[in-house]
Amino acid sequence: MVALDVDGTVVDRDGVLGRPMADALARVVAAGVPVVLATGRAWHSTRDLVELLGLPKGPTVCSNGAVIVSYPPQEIVQAVTFDPREVIERVESFAPGTLIAVEEIGVGFRLNDHFPEGDLTGELVVQSAEELGALPVTRVILRDPRRSVEEFITLAQHLGLQGVTYFVGWSAWLDIAPEGVNKATALAQVAAGLGIAAEDVLAAGDGRNDIEMLRWAGRGVALPEAPPEVQAAADAVSPPFAEGGLVPELLHWFG
Repeated sequence: MVALDVDGTVVDRDGVLGRPMADALARVVAAGVPVVLATGRAWHSTRDLVELLGLPKGPTVCSNGAVIVSYPPQEIVQAVTFDPREVIERVESFAPGTLIAVEEIGVGFRLNDHFPEGDLTGELVVQSAEELGALPVTRVILRDPRRSVEEFITLAQHLGLQGVTYFVGWSAWLDIAPEGVNKATALAQVAAGLGIAAEDVLAAGDGRNDIEMLRWAGRGVALPEAPPEVQAAADAVSPPFAEGGLVPELLHWFG
């Protein structure tokens, strides 16, 4: 099985899929090997890429492992949720002004105020903090364009959150998922369902939310643009994305 992060791994930071990557993945598919996208993206913003790649029916891991979707046709195989009220209350108390959003699977997000243009996609509905916390959710997103990544890491530590998993993004962005949920836990479930052992999985990624996946897979490959702790979790580091990134690795096995 080939398990791939999306942004910065399969597509560039603008979401553009290059022809060499598309061709390399077509070789993997032609070899009869399952390709599973494992992304922090919500399903509604991942579906178009699944279609563009022409992936056969199979699972996609979204929302950092909280959501598994089989497509086509669309079927929500798993949606792990948690009570977001404590997170929201702590953030509003400790870091007032932080933008907060909760995911609506396949639809969009409910949020306490508008995020920077392009940050979120799908249907966006502004609600009060009380309304955001009224229902269990698969993910809470915290965003503050005024803060640095380092400040956001400090914020995550100071929140003292229990019963959740958090991932710090590239910008002042924090994804909060149910406790014990990450890309690796979801991929382990997917692989087991396909009768595939972890040692027979090639995984690749470039973000802090890929660390568990890279450690879990039989071969984990990080992009050189990844933070040092992500590269340290991998078995190998690919060429830079602009110089082919994961393409040589895929062609090595499937060329």
